Amino acid sequence: MTDPISSAYRLLEASQVHYQGRVVGTIASLDAHAPAENYADCFVRDFVPSGLVFLLDGRHDIVRDFLALVLKLRDQQEEVEGHRAVAKVMPASFRVLCNEAGEEEIHTDFGDRAIGRVAPVDSMMWWLILLVAYERVSGDTAFTRSPECRRGVRMILNICLQDRFEIFPTLLVPDGSFMIDRRMGVYGHPLEIQSLFFGALRAALELLDPEDAESQAIHQQSCKRLDQLTEYVRHYYWLDEDRLNRIHRYRTEIFGHDSENALNIHPESIPDWVSDWLPPQTGYLVGNLGPGRMDFRFFSLGNLLAVLFGLADPEQGRRIMALFDQRWSDLAGMMPVKICFPAMEGDEWRLMTGSDPKNIPWSYHNGGNWPALLWAFVAAALHAGREDLARRAHDTAAPRLYANGWPEYYDGRNGRLIGRRSNFNQTWSATALILSHKFIEDPSTLDVLSLKGYEKR
Repeated sequence: MTDPISSAYRLLEASQVHYQGRVVGTIASLDAHAPAENYADCFVRDFVPSGLVFLLDGRHDIVRDFLALVLKLRDQQEEVEGHRAVAKVMPASFRVLCNEAGEEEIHTDFGDRAIGRVAPVDSMMWWLILLVAYERVSGDTAFTRSPECRRGVRMILNICLQDRFEIFPTLLVPDGSFMIDRRMGVYGHPLEIQSLFFGALRAALELLDPEDAESQAIHQQSCKRLDQLTEYVRHYYWLDEDRLNRIHRYRTEIFGHDSENALNIHPESIPDWVSDWLPPQTGYLVGNLGPGRMDFRFFSLGNLLAVLFGLADPEQGRRIMALFDQRWSDLAGMMPVKICFPAMEGDEWRLMTGSDPKNIPWSYHNGGNWPALLWAFVAAALHAGREDLARRAHDTAAPRLYANGWPEYYDGRNGRLIGRRSNFNQTWSATALILSHKFIEDPSTLDVLSLKGYEKR
């Protein structure tokens, strides 16, 4: 009888994408009945857990070839006449096809072919984080410090650090520009992007030489931005019992530098569920923040990456994991981990999602449970000293994923049901389990994600 890890490895091997005789990625799903054509693509975001597994298994060349190819694919980005998109972002995904002459061709998606035409803001950040992981495991500085890679790193920083009509240190992005790529009210400054921005900046600082003339200015700018971003997110995004009480008593319309309610958050905007749901001695980083707007929903991946990368301070990290512990049925349930809590229902769902039939309450991005988040949960739990939660999540997920055929996501308040439009044989569901297993069996493997280029001063 096959065990879940062996089954997951078979899926990983079968999902490999080949180009010019080399493995350069993994496709999103092997489900022959996948509803969308792009599930046959290799997504930059989806490949990250696959890449980390390859690295920990000593198959460094696969990750290097993926990183090099994605870096090269930036040049395929097309521009609409009369409109200049942000130059040279990483593609959301790519696939290898054969033309009529039998020659291999790479077809890329920069958001121009995606459902809803969403911009892949997170791809370049995941690429940077994986590049540092590759260097740490392989020691191949000849590649990671090459002129091409350094130029790519500087290009990413120039995109992220460019001037905007903003006074906040957080990164402003359009709707649907990260894992939640459908209309879900996540426009503006979503937490997941801020956590990835933080991780990408730290990764870049590890790769760039501050003494190098070409990198010196952007290195200094990145350090300053990290200081500002860290202080801002830890203060303004953080919500615990004490902060909730202060927001409840906020005065509004206060002008000046010393206002406690600097963003003019109205106490009336606090949802009814928050005060009853948030236990004492816990806390979390809210999902989004902007002028007059605080999105109180809990978004798992943003919080988990904040713990893992160090955007949340150690005490905040412990409280976030305590919240998972005390609200396990809501945030993990029968298939860790729920993507966000709570789901939007009724008029809120109709207005915020446009009555999206895929994002019905407690399904897909609207409160669905995603096995792909398991590796980030296990890594964050171990980082915060909660091995018990890491093992609980892994042991909960492993037998169900194997028995259910590696679904993409699960539905219901507790993740009891296989997602009604979920693909089977979803690659990152399998690699998340493999990676989680590796982290638990040998916590030192977490060093692959240790970003040492910056420490808060």
